Amino acid sequence: MPLSTRRHFIALSLLAATAAAAAQSYPSKAIRVVVPFPPGGGTDIIAREVSQKVASTNGWTFVIDNKPGAGGNLGVDAVAKSPADGYTLVLGQTSNLAINPTLYSKLPYDPVKDLVPVTLAATAPLVIVVAATSPFKTLAELVAAAKAKPGQVNFASPGNGTVAHLTGEQFQKAAAVKFQHVPYKGANQALTDVISGTVDLYVSSVPSVIQQIRTGKLRALAVTSAKRVDDLPQTPTVGESGYQGFDATTWFGFLAPAGTPKDVVARLNAEFNKALQQPDLRKRLGDEGADPAGGTPEQFAALIRDDIVRWGKTVKESGAKVD
Repeated sequence: MPLSTRRHFIALSLLAATAAAAAQSYPSKAIRVVVPFPPGGGTDIIAREVSQKVASTNGWTFVIDNKPGAGGNLGVDAVAKSPADGYTLVLGQTSNLAINPTLYSKLPYDPVKDLVPVTLAATAPLVIVVAATSPFKTLAELVAAAKAKPGQVNFASPGNGTVAHLTGEQFQKAAAVKFQHVPYKGANQALTDVISGTVDLYVSSVPSVIQQIRTGKLRALAVTSAKRVDDLPQTPTVGESGYQGFDATTWFGFLAPAGTPKDVVARLNAEFNKALQQPDLRKRLGDEGADPAGGTPEQFAALIRDDIVRWGKTVKESGAKVD
């Protein structure tokens, strides 16, 4: 073997050995998990529950960093531009990974090229809710009111172009009605206003409103998934309410900056998957209205690519746009 070739081989071997050693010692410090929305929403709850389970099992340290803004773009972009060393993750979800590429004329990041999927954490249906004091007791009553007064029944969402907003748009199309959309900057204020009756209805992921439904502050009219939700067994699906085939859900997953070593991604994937199989975490997520997921980075990557196409079509049909 020529000397130059031998030196190149030795250098590659040393590099591989160094990478393997780094993966074995990972993590040697706290892992920051960026949540691109304010505290208290479904994304925040899932990030904290899953991270805490991994931390309690392995002795790892996670720091949750809420970085809201621009429909989740600020937080995702911060992670996309972070060092690719496995110490900065984001809990992304359908809105900022699959919807925003079409919703925004220009994104500061490419969800496919600038991030590497680690694992899908959970999926969740959405739910159409009204205040407990609302005159609307069923979805049929809500639709009847909207048809009687087009554009006068308003619906809140956590933001323009979010899954909740676009699900509301899909439902309006299915029911042949027109609501007045009221976008908020996150879930908290929207939740406050629907409970007080300031807005007529709210479309939200189940984890964000499950506690308010249980305590009687909100009335659930219908869930948007194809089947009923275990924790809301009395709440019919939109399909059961007369709109067959209606099915809209959202998902949440961990990602790292592109270029993160494959061994580190594999280690994170293994630990997150292990945590997501634990009965206590599955119950906690279920109690919040979320379905624990898991799977390989490749499966999560395929979901993102497919949903960019699927939700992109809905964005275009709705006419929603953010510059």
